Amino acid sequence: MTRLWTALGIVFAFAVIEAVAAWYTDSLALVSDAGHMFTDVLALGMALAAVTAARRTTARHSFGLYRLEVLAALANAVLLVGVAGWVAWEAAHRFGDPPELPTGPMALVAAAGLIANVVAFALLRQGAEHSLAVRGAYLEVLADLAGSVGVLVAAGVIATTGWRWVDPLVAVAVAAFILPRTWKLAGAAVRVLVQAAPAGLDLSTVRERLATVPGVLDVHDLHVWTLTTGMDVASAHLAIDRDADFAHVLDGARELLHDEYHIEHATLQVEPAAAGKACGHPGW
Repeated sequence: MTRLWTALGIVFAFAVIEAVAAWYTDSLALVSDAGHMFTDVLALGMALAAVTAARRTTARHSFGLYRLEVLAALANAVLLVGVAGWVAWEAAHRFGDPPELPTGPMALVAAAGLIANVVAFALLRQGAEHSLAVRGAYLEVLADLAGSVGVLVAAGVIATTGWRWVDPLVAVAVAAFILPRTWKLAGAAVRVLVQAAPAGLDLSTVRERLATVPGVLDVHDLHVWTLTTGMDVASAHLAIDRDADFAHVLDGARELLHDEYHIEHATLQVEPAAAGKACGHPGW
């Protein structure tokens, strides 16, 4: 949490500085970078709110609000796509008649922004492995880092060659750089929201492994899904032999799910084989 708050403070301060500089210089590359930084502020704010709220388990929200992290990640992806689309649209209008740009202030602000983004990037890197919301903010900071480098390059090229069209070109390049990562983030968030099986997990293999637990004759109604990043859950019906020990079957199945598939929370219904066949299946 401390890392998130620190990153938020740094990014917000430089977002304001870049916005003022973008207005003063009229640089589209700087506008693109400033826009990304403001989406960073929103992303970090949403990540903080989501991570904080997710921990509050109540009688109404028995799983807590972990899905808020996923929704925040999806919102971040939408914001990034929106900023990239606007920059591309504006660049198309500027290629024909790019304005005069004060390259000195451009380079100075971009250099300061680069330092800020490197610090924020380092603060968020570890958390991005464990939370989709933080990963969304991390990707936005990565986009800003690339943007700051792009603005520096644009300022240098314009100062030495006078090629003003480099400014909108760099703006589009920065937008294009982050889109594949944004698509991947959005895909991961949607997979969680539609309760798809975790990536790389084969349900048929899980079913076969559960069937090897001593006393288990059949496995049906098996579901495995992700509650939030790093938190996979499962439910299943285990049809067992009439002489099997219920407690031993449950312990063996839970241990298998935990050790082989890192599933911390599993709801398992143990039933006699005849009862399982008689009850029928709901179709999902």
